[in-house]
Amino acid sequence: MKYDVIVVGGGHAGAEASHAAALMGAKTALITANIKNIGDMPCNPSIGGTAKGIIVRDIDALGGLMGIVADKSHIQIKMLNNGKGPAVRSLRAQADKITYPKEMLKALQNTENLTIIEGMVENLIVEDKTIKGIVLDNKKEYYTKSLILTTGTYLKSKILIGNTNKLEGPHGEKRSKFLSNKLKELGFDILRLKTGTPQRIDKNSVDFTKLKEEVGDDAYWSFNCENEFFYKKDKQEKCYLVYTNENTHKIIKDNLSKSAMYGGYAEGIGPRYCPSIEDKIVRFADKEKHQLFLEPESLYYDDLYLQGFSTSMPKDVQEQMVHSLFGLENAKILKYAYAIEYDAINPLQLKPSLETKIVNNLFTAGQINGTSGYEEAAGQGIIAGINAVNKIRNQEPLILKRNESYIGVLIDDLVTKGTKEPYRMLTSRAEFRLLLRHDNADLRLRKYGYKYGLISKEKYNKLLEKEKNIENLLQKLKETKISNKNITPVILNKIKEKKLENGTNLYLFLKRPEINIKLLIDEKIIEEKYDKEVYNQVEILIKYEGYIKKELKEVDKLLKLELKQIPNDINYDNITNLASEAKQKLKQIMPKTLAQAARISGVNPADLSILAIYLKKEYNKK
Repeated sequence: MKYDVIVVGGGHAGAEASHAAALMGAKTALITANIKNIGDMPCNPSIGGTAKGIIVRDIDALGGLMGIVADKSHIQIKMLNNGKGPAVRSLRAQADKITYPKEMLKALQNTENLTIIEGMVENLIVEDKTIKGIVLDNKKEYYTKSLILTTGTYLKSKILIGNTNKLEGPHGEKRSKFLSNKLKELGFDILRLKTGTPQRIDKNSVDFTKLKEEVGDDAYWSFNCENEFFYKKDKQEKCYLVYTNENTHKIIKDNLSKSAMYGGYAEGIGPRYCPSIEDKIVRFADKEKHQLFLEPESLYYDDLYLQGFSTSMPKDVQEQMVHSLFGLENAKILKYAYAIEYDAINPLQLKPSLETKIVNNLFTAGQINGTSGYEEAAGQGIIAGINAVNKIRNQEPLILKRNESYIGVLIDDLVTKGTKEPYRMLTSRAEFRLLLRHDNADLRLRKYGYKYGLISKEKYNKLLEKEKNIENLLQKLKETKISNKNITPVILNKIKEKKLENGTNLYLFLKRPEINIKLLIDEKIIEEKYDKEVYNQVEILIKYEGYIKKELKEVDKLLKLELKQIPNDINYDNITNLASEAKQKLKQIMPKTLAQAARISGVNPADLSILAIYLKKEYNKK
């Protein structure tokens, strides 16, 4: 059987990759070891979080599945940092662990041009450094023009609990034994990484009177850019706040040598920004307590996820640790915590399109690229799916810039800087985060989704109408005056002046911190009728105008460097005075532009100047 695109792995990256490729009209196959694990959540069944929530909005704006599936399956939702500026606001939803995979599978099964096949891929068919197909463990062969590997944590995976280990994937699933050997044979640099998951607790064994309730927001939120809501805000499930204590810390310290990590039983490198509880105790020894959350996994059973208590301690020590927590003195552990090791490739061996530099038409996405998290995986998946199709159609790849999306920041970081540990997206990684907001994802990315066939004409027209309404309202606010003639007592009471004698336009008036657009609407100063999204967008653009202009100036500098292409045939050994470290890094990464070269660790401004002069001298004369 031959396909245009084959996607290996049915996790969050694989789901988005196969869906995108199929929507673009490519004959696509999604091959997964177990169809029931499509969209599975082996760790916390949550979607979003700080920065991650914006990735989900980016995915939805492009035409992906994660946002709408999360909206249809969550049991609690919150806007994080809602009291802070718009640059750091992100949605986080507690998804139902049963409903989410069901909704994802349903969406994929209803996608035209997509076939789902059960099987374990154990070998690749490569000819002349170009992918040709895959071989299953039953020796069956499938041929393809483009292949996307989204293997998650299944490459030579190993479950670790104390000094014991099991050669299996999450949930005791069959692991991929030989695929990473094939990748190594082809010339890929294989990394050994590690992540983990905490205990699941029986809800009926917890004393909730000792815990603080954490409820969902009293407002409607959505990951999907159409603002479709599938829940009732007063019917959300509760989560509960828990803290470690002195006794918890003592138990962990006394048993550190029994941990897989500290006992020397673990080989892989764990995530810096989502460490195990024993790692937190060691690294942050000055902290008297650490925050944990008890979160429901599903409406269909009573398991609670003990967020923040990931560990690889032996089971008997885990019992002591859990029972040391207030409210969990008599808790019943339904599933013990464990660490999982797995193979990944060095992301420096990827192009910005997520095609590998070693094998043509072979793309990778998700944890195989060194990332952690469902959202990071899904974001890579949709880009890999689009570019796998673009490649076989001889079209330019979609490369999202750092000023366009968090997905662009994520991929650029991976292919330019690399990683030695599971990479997690943070707002601090994005230098243009005021431009990459939750509220403007559709304005930033929906046109790409439409261009590649992932967004319908109807949704695209709604975007155009929204853009037009924003411009119209901004212009109207500039033309409309507010003065003693039309100011109301309520508004006058909000400002410092007793009167507004000279007057001003509404655009400038809205810049005052004590004035908001809702007040002007309520007082009938603004009479135009627009959607809430339009009003919100206009208010942000006005109130943060100075900061946005500042970031846009930096973007202009970046784009000028992005326009300065570096030819593929450049020989860095011919460039005199280039530092040896810079030369080594440039040869390894082979950046496409001066902007990408500037972001490489080890390439300093002096090296960049030498490179720029060399390009001007050697290539402008050709």
